[in-house]
Amino acid sequence: MAKEVRLADVTITLDDEGDGVPVLLLHGFPATRQLWSGVVPSLTEAGFRVLVPDLVGYGTSDAPPGVRVDMAAQGRWMLQLLDALRVDRAVVVAHDVGSAAAQLMVASASRRVRGLVVLDGVYEDEWAMEAIASIQAWNPQDAHRLAPVLARRLDRGGVLSEMLAAYRGEQGGQRLIRAARDLDSQQTARIGESLRHSGVPALVLWGERDTFLSMDEVGRPLAELLGAALIPLPGGHFTPLDCPTQVAAALREFLTRLPS
Repeated sequence: MAKEVRLADVTITLDDEGDGVPVLLLHGFPATRQLWSGVVPSLTEAGFRVLVPDLVGYGTSDAPPGVRVDMAAQGRWMLQLLDALRVDRAVVVAHDVGSAAAQLMVASASRRVRGLVVLDGVYEDEWAMEAIASIQAWNPQDAHRLAPVLARRLDRGGVLSEMLAAYRGEQGGQRLIRAARDLDSQQTARIGESLRHSGVPALVLWGERDTFLSMDEVGRPLAELLGAALIPLPGGHFTPLDCPTQVAAALREFLTRLPS
């Protein structure tokens, strides 16, 4: 069920489904919480409470003009969201650059994170920033053209097009440009030691056909840093959309094995 949570300066829209151990699902760029639509039912059926927000400045979660919506800020807002929901500890599952926010949560507040799962995510300053350079340079006067161009470029057979609907039109395109320009890969460049010594159980899942973030160059060193297993999945970069059944199965196995 979708609801809004108002924090000091932002409003977060999220789906809050099921009961049990809380699991926070974070999307990346240029996604929304719809990324997880094929995964959530399996987790709620398995007895977990699933919290699925739109990151601030993405989808329908709002931030005032002038407030940066970078991943360091997202990590802080997600911890505040857990506070607002009276959730002391949660398993954090994150995709793409959303995993930067998740890693920063672990680095700054490991006690709040019961477990960490990264799907096709970032490692140190490897964020595939070259893939969004054209969006960062996009003329805001042509913002209405951005979502359709992205949908064609990513060639998702209509699945990603539906998720990108939140960014249609001039206002939606400007939100996407703002989000892209606020991404800063240096925010996770020097947190490796904090992650290595956090003690948070972790798992890394990766699409075998990911053309944005290489499993060998990004996924394997990230898994080694986290002391985590690396599980290849039969998909591209957007694994929660490409193979939701396999993603859900891997998550359920990991979640059921976490210490209480």
